[in-house]
Amino acid sequence: MFLRSEKTYLRALEPTDLDFLYTLENDTSVWHVGNSLTPYSRFVLQAYLENATLDIYTVKQLRLVICNQEDQATGAIDLFDFDPLHRRAGLGIVVAAPHRGKGHAPEALQLLLDYCQSTLLLHQVYCTVTATNLASINLFQKAGFERVGIRKDWLQTPTGWQDVVEFQKVLS
Repeated sequence: MFLRSEKTYLRALEPTDLDFLYTLENDTSVWHVGNSLTPYSRFVLQAYLENATLDIYTVKQLRLVICNQEDQATGAIDLFDFDPLHRRAGLGIVVAAPHRGKGHAPEALQLLLDYCQSTLLLHQVYCTVTATNLASINLFQKAGFERVGIRKDWLQTPTGWQDVVEFQKVLS
């Protein structure tokens, strides 16, 4: 498997991922990361899984499951807004609560960056992180992403408005 590191590997979505996706997508503690406001039904997620085999050039996105060496799904990593003309894509990552802090996010991110550069031939990737999400800010900075801006009062939360930090990494 070419998307493998010491602790982590990335794989395509499988029909058996329905329960994992249901739990991950309905975790309200991370909804602000993906701009979700409503829960996802199993029916909607099943339909998503049925179409997940479509090519990134067709649907302009790619979701991979992050797995540990025990073959447990620990999170998901996404490319979105894929733009083959300008050779860039947005990037998002989420690790399920029981698996956070175990080194899966940095390894998954590096695997995806290698794939973006060597297979998709992307020039750059970018991401948006809430200014209070210090773990994600640290993750992207350690991976060589450059902080390129702040959007003030970008996200409304139950506790008030939050700024977001924009990051970019030029790959080639």
